[in-house]
Amino acid sequence: MKNFKTESKRVLDLMINSIYTNKEIFIRELISNASDAIDKLKFISLTDGAVKSDFCIKITVDKEKGVLTIEDNGIGMNEKDLENNLGTIAKSGTLQFKKENEGKTEDELIGQFGVGFYSAFMVADKVTVYSKAYGEETAYKFESSGVEGYEITQTEKESVGTTIELKLKADTEDEKYSEFLSEHKISALVKQYSDYIRYPIKMLKTVTERVDGGEDKDKPEYKTEQRLETLNSMVPLWKKQKSEVSKEQLNEFYKDQFHDYLDPLYSVYSKIEGTITYDALLFIPSKAPFDYYSKDFKKGLKLYSNGVLIMEKCENLLPDYFGFIRGVVDCSDLNLNISREILQQDRQLKAIANSLEKKISTELKKLMETDKDTYSKMFEEFGLSIKFGVYAGFGYKKDQLKDFLMFYSSTEEKLVSLKEYLSKMKEDQQAIYYASGESYEKIAQLPQIEKAKDKGYEILFFKDGVDEFVAKILTEYEGKKILPVAEADLSTKTEKDKIQEENKENKELLDFILQSLKGKVSEVVLSLNLKTYPVCLKSKGEISLEMEKVLNSLPNNGEKVTAQKVLEINAEHKITAKLKELFNTDKDTLSKYATVLYEQARLLEGLSVENVTEYCLAVGEIIV
Repeated sequence: MKNFKTESKRVLDLMINSIYTNKEIFIRELISNASDAIDKLKFISLTDGAVKSDFCIKITVDKEKGVLTIEDNGIGMNEKDLENNLGTIAKSGTLQFKKENEGKTEDELIGQFGVGFYSAFMVADKVTVYSKAYGEETAYKFESSGVEGYEITQTEKESVGTTIELKLKADTEDEKYSEFLSEHKISALVKQYSDYIRYPIKMLKTVTERVDGGEDKDKPEYKTEQRLETLNSMVPLWKKQKSEVSKEQLNEFYKDQFHDYLDPLYSVYSKIEGTITYDALLFIPSKAPFDYYSKDFKKGLKLYSNGVLIMEKCENLLPDYFGFIRGVVDCSDLNLNISREILQQDRQLKAIANSLEKKISTELKKLMETDKDTYSKMFEEFGLSIKFGVYAGFGYKKDQLKDFLMFYSSTEEKLVSLKEYLSKMKEDQQAIYYASGESYEKIAQLPQIEKAKDKGYEILFFKDGVDEFVAKILTEYEGKKILPVAEADLSTKTEKDKIQEENKENKELLDFILQSLKGKVSEVVLSLNLKTYPVCLKSKGEISLEMEKVLNSLPNNGEKVTAQKVLEINAEHKITAKLKELFNTDKDTLSKYATVLYEQARLLEGLSVENVTEYCLAVGEIIV
């Protein structure tokens, strides 16, 4: 019995219990090692025609003995190799091979740290390795039960290659090691982690089929047999030429990989070469996941290195505002940490993320220009992410994202971009106008928009809570201010002069109404901006009425936010004449009118009645 070199017991214990966070990773590590061994022999086959080219990896399960076997017909190991590669922790034969043949092989070898083999001890009490090296007659056996050490002895093995037998641990209350003897489980793990290893991974699977032609048709006969099946796809879709991949293949790949029953709205097939080289397949889903706008949603792309899955969801590859993108990225240039589970935060990962962001931006612009309907569908599902991206970080990304924004148009009755809005603006229109509310239907009925619509002005409808915050961050687009329609200067000079005079003449009336409302509004004015409605509420200052609703709906918002409210009374409505009359004859009733008009204005804005009892009593007394 030999001891492991280096501080063996301590280091190996660390390897087994600390480096790998997920026990099932061992299957990925051992298959990757087998793939590397085949790569080495394949390289030799370029100059040695005697080497057979039927390379493959074979997996066998023996439930009775509790043994899982992984076999390859790669380059194999002699006694010295077993001593160096398995007897010395963190000594990588793959890394040494790369150094010796640098520039001679284009194949990318996976294992470079020399620790993947030891992941087997997470699930096995004993590991036995049978290996015969290329060009040698003698085979050797490596046996180890973990930290106690290992033995290397001569053995019999006909073919070149390596066979690893894992005697799995007994099940415990917390761990079910026997699941790794399930054909279904092994197939799923190979599919998940090693589906794109370039050599076939085969396993004897139990297959039961119905046998036709039996005498009794009501009692069909079945036969069960062992059949060698290939578990992996081998060639990733993203490694093929774009011309070789059909839309149907992309759709099926997306649905299979991301468990969606709908075809993606849009797909991007990309091969990037330069400072950083990688392949990518990106997709825009047709529908947002049910938890997309919740804190439980986790964004990210599947990250591969040479066809081996490194991370199921690499969050750092996507900014939050493009978090709806799904897809895969395969890069051979990554600096991986020792367990191949987490990426080091280095310039390579950042370079890929920056490149992907530019690629996604380019594709979205192209989609917007060439297929507006599809882009609109995307925005209806995921536009909120882009809006939050504009608002986040005090508008740090507003210039990059503003052209992706879309809002519902009062004239088009569909989503339009700011660029489209600008192209159809009236010559006399001073700004980009918007109105906010709970729904498009309610916004369309707001008192403030009537006059603007009469003038033929297009109004953007803001129904998402973040919309006004986005408008405040942008402030303008292509030199045109973005303003609430209530602030639109729609009156002629004559009308302005007239309403200014009206407010002066009726100052005492307006002051009385203001006092009657007891601080509920900061100002009461007569206005010519209304058409059929008697009153409306406006806000002044930085906080709008819609912002007040949004901010007060947020959790843990201790102190209530209040917008400065202005009650506008339609100077040309018959209610104004009634108010003037009551001011001279019945101020008590005028106070009740003020209450009713204020609460009506709140209701029109989608706000609740502040004092239901007071409102109902006032209405009751007025209509008697």
